[in-house]
Amino acid sequence: MQKTLSPSVGKGTIFWNKVKTFFSKPQNAILVILGLVCTFTTFAPIIAIIEDTIVIHPGTIDAVLTKKSSGYSFINYVNLFTSNIAKIHLWTPLLNTVILAVGSCAVSILYGGLFAFLVTRTNLKFKKYLSAIFIFPYIMPQWTLATVWKNLFDSIAVTHTRDGVLAGLFGINMPEWWCAGMFPSILVLGLHYAPFAYILIGGIFRNMDANLEEAATILNTPKWKIMTRVTLPLIKPAILSTILLVFGSSMGSYPVPHFLGLTTLSTKYIELNSQRTGQASILAVIMMLLGVAIMYVNQRSLKSRKSYTTVTGKSGQISKINLGKAGKVIIAVILVLLTFFTSIFPIISFAFETFLPNPGDYSFLRTFDFNNLTAKWWITSENVTENGMYGQKGILFNEMIWKGFGGTVLVSVACALCAGVLGTLIGYAVSKKRRSRLAGYVNAVAFLPYLMPSIAVGIAFFKLFSGTINLYNTYWLLIIVGTVKYIPFASRSSLNSMLQLSGEIEEAAIIQDTPWYKRMLRIIIPIQKSSIVSGFLLPFMTCLRELSLFMLLCGQGLILSTQLDYFDEMGLYAFSSGINLILIVTILVCNALVNKITGASLDKGIGG
Repeated sequence: MQKTLSPSVGKGTIFWNKVKTFFSKPQNAILVILGLVCTFTTFAPIIAIIEDTIVIHPGTIDAVLTKKSSGYSFINYVNLFTSNIAKIHLWTPLLNTVILAVGSCAVSILYGGLFAFLVTRTNLKFKKYLSAIFIFPYIMPQWTLATVWKNLFDSIAVTHTRDGVLAGLFGINMPEWWCAGMFPSILVLGLHYAPFAYILIGGIFRNMDANLEEAATILNTPKWKIMTRVTLPLIKPAILSTILLVFGSSMGSYPVPHFLGLTTLSTKYIELNSQRTGQASILAVIMMLLGVAIMYVNQRSLKSRKSYTTVTGKSGQISKINLGKAGKVIIAVILVLLTFFTSIFPIISFAFETFLPNPGDYSFLRTFDFNNLTAKWWITSENVTENGMYGQKGILFNEMIWKGFGGTVLVSVACALCAGVLGTLIGYAVSKKRRSRLAGYVNAVAFLPYLMPSIAVGIAFFKLFSGTINLYNTYWLLIIVGTVKYIPFASRSSLNSMLQLSGEIEEAAIIQDTPWYKRMLRIIIPIQKSSIVSGFLLPFMTCLRELSLFMLLCGQGLILSTQLDYFDEMGLYAFSSGINLILIVTILVCNALVNKITGASLDKGIGG
């Protein structure tokens, strides 16, 4: 007589068999494990910072108003939104932040989009040089152009600081609105993020089917109408993507508004954090909400039934506009001059600053007296209490600077490796299960930190890891935060490359009983090596010049970018310029080596 299992045992066995079968597939295990990790690292900091808005902080304004030293209260919201200081602490910074973000989007799209159009759709001269040099402002630290702007236009008469190049050489004092505040902040951030627009819009311009515009030409449509009714609508997805990236990044920018004297949510947070800690956390939450809102608007705008198909396969010909013999040279020369001031001049400026006896003061240019130039900021190794060194050795002999440089490289390499590996695994697993809800969730939650302002992410992790688990001022914390912030670089790069692979490639290895790790190391990764390598390189390059993300998580000597304010406060502006120069040279050398070894380049395929 055949023995039958009881219903309970049968169901339990079936359940565990399903679990074993599910986890026997590597992509399922990766999605579950990394889904849990990404959920914690994304939402736990957000919950921590939201909680901080209602916690009573001893010694701060909420403790004074509630007359309590602990517990919870909504007094921070009431005081920040309704008191007589609401305009100064909330509404003005919020308005400035929105104007700055919108203005930066407009500048980057107009400048980067026009540049992309000229490189891809016209017979412009010097395309290869212009395409390569145009991305320099994004590769360099964000505060580079802000510092150069101050060196060019500051004056004793207007800004009450020092005479910059224009005032020192020509005696021209630019108005205050030009030297500091909203206008230069918008222009500087717009120029910094213009490569976003160039890369995204240029890619569409380069691959756009010529038949789309030729059809309009046959119907005797004016060129301006072809541009506004045919060409521009087709690049709408690229424009929206640029707005998403630039708006979120500009909104959380700290260095540019800080250097150029503009009050935004990020600079106001730093100002309020000591005495109005809970209210400062509310500002960070507002920045996060603005980032999520712009992402939502972007998603809604692309869910319409409109088609943005630009590559049909029916025409490989790209129609190019003839600028004329003189036009193609004149426009190219103008662009060469513009890119010189945004890409080459900053390097020259920072190098020159480190030899000035009084860095930032160019009044000597009126007499062209270069006899007072000095190398003391570089080579002083003793008598550091003299000659305005404030107890610091020269840059070449300064242990603090080189320790910071070593820390910067360590954090950058570690973030690149961690973010690269995790991002590659996420890309692989999502591509294998792309139609499942779990894959969609993991893909979305891994990308979410990128859409949040860097300073807000740094604040959230500071709140999370400054309590029971105190990792403040450790490399561990910087690596964790950097990895979470930069995983989207690697995951999106990996996902795009994995989606190109046919499932048959891996199935052939599975038939031969090849283990999963061997399939990854010997088949999948070698095939998509260039795309996967870029997923490691982008976090490395970005981490080298990061300030907003790390500034609240460590002291001033741990990495190079956080040492800038320290030396500025001491009045050692030559050291700040030297650090900028070291960072820029390091980034450019690494970028050049990467291009040489792997052939990867940000502007590759656009026209360079």
